[in-house]
Amino acid sequence: MNAKLDTTVTTRPVTRQTFDEVLVPTYAPAAMVPVRGSGLDLWDQNGKHYLDFTSGIAVASLGHCNPAVVEALTRQANTLWHLGNGYTNEPVLRLATALTEATFADRAFFCNSGAEANEAALKLARKYAHTKFGAHKSRIVSCYQSFHGRTLFTVSVGGQSKYTEGFEPLPPAIEHVTYNDIESARAAIGDDVCAVIVEPLQGEGGVVPGDKAFLQELRDLCTKTGALLIFDEVQSGMGRTGDLFHYMTYGITPDILTAAKALGNGYPIGAMLTTDELAKTLGVGTHGTTYGGNPLAATVALTVLDTINQPAFLARVKEASAKLRSTMEKLVADYSQVFTLVRGAGLLLGLVVTDAWKGRSKDIQRAAEANGLMVLIAGMDVVRLAPALIVTDAQIAEVDRILRLSLDGMIKAA
Repeated sequence: MNAKLDTTVTTRPVTRQTFDEVLVPTYAPAAMVPVRGSGLDLWDQNGKHYLDFTSGIAVASLGHCNPAVVEALTRQANTLWHLGNGYTNEPVLRLATALTEATFADRAFFCNSGAEANEAALKLARKYAHTKFGAHKSRIVSCYQSFHGRTLFTVSVGGQSKYTEGFEPLPPAIEHVTYNDIESARAAIGDDVCAVIVEPLQGEGGVVPGDKAFLQELRDLCTKTGALLIFDEVQSGMGRTGDLFHYMTYGITPDILTAAKALGNGYPIGAMLTTDELAKTLGVGTHGTTYGGNPLAATVALTVLDTINQPAFLARVKEASAKLRSTMEKLVADYSQVFTLVRGAGLLLGLVVTDAWKGRSKDIQRAAEANGLMVLIAGMDVVRLAPALIVTDAQIAEVDRILRLSLDGMIKAA
């Protein structure tokens, strides 16, 4: 018998210090530990209330413990959990049908995360190019400061050296261009390129919107060279910008689209969407996943999709987006010593700090948290807001109040 086994393990008290004792230190979580959530409201171990403007990094877009999602998950949990990939299931068939009907795509591949969705997209692109053109067409073009996941392949494609240092040698034939720089893209995208992957709205890289002309040029270059255009909509998709997917806002259609995060509202699921022609490349045995598209995940995702992909719901997202942006633009104007501008799209906004406050986005985040507001950062110079899509005008007013309170305290203490 294991001497360390404790039959009270499920009820044993744990604290933030427990993280430092038993978890691999890949994160530096906040001092407080959330234990309960409802909508945009969270409570920690001490009963303190927080307004959550992170939605778990743009994941819980329908809010914590959304009743419709809870009901769907509970119903499926009492029906069928998992099947090996030698079998299909009804929920995944319904989800794939709904996603393809709602988008440009004809086919879907399901996995467990955004990184896996991007991995599948990149593997598809390589395999398609090798099959159609030969092994010479294998180079992948991405953008600096992008983020596509944490596998060795996707982190190499991401173009942020801080995430690849110490993990060399990295996968070869990957090149990076400057985001929104058309000439940089033209210089890099030649006949040996199999794929161009881009976030139409960079999230982790600082909440930077893609210029329509830049994204259109990527589309045109891919069409010209026979490369595949991959839109990474892991963070910008599923209603975040007011359209179901952000490519719809631009009217620019990719060959492959990846989604995750909000697709499951917190239940792990990722998706790669593509066309009939490209999907044929991944025949039986060429790619796979044990858990991807299991009945539990598919049921949750279909409920989320059905809720978000409604005209009235998306119209409200656009209305809330306009309200949040105008509120934050007023805040930035009033605190011009701290912030320079608001950028982003929909309900994914970044407040960019001034030169005098460079490196202090984390400090602003901590000050807000102390006052009961959870926000994100995107690098050390951008405060990121990504509330649930169900955010109310009253909650937008509250985030404004708490940010002002927090900034006043920081300025006074300086």
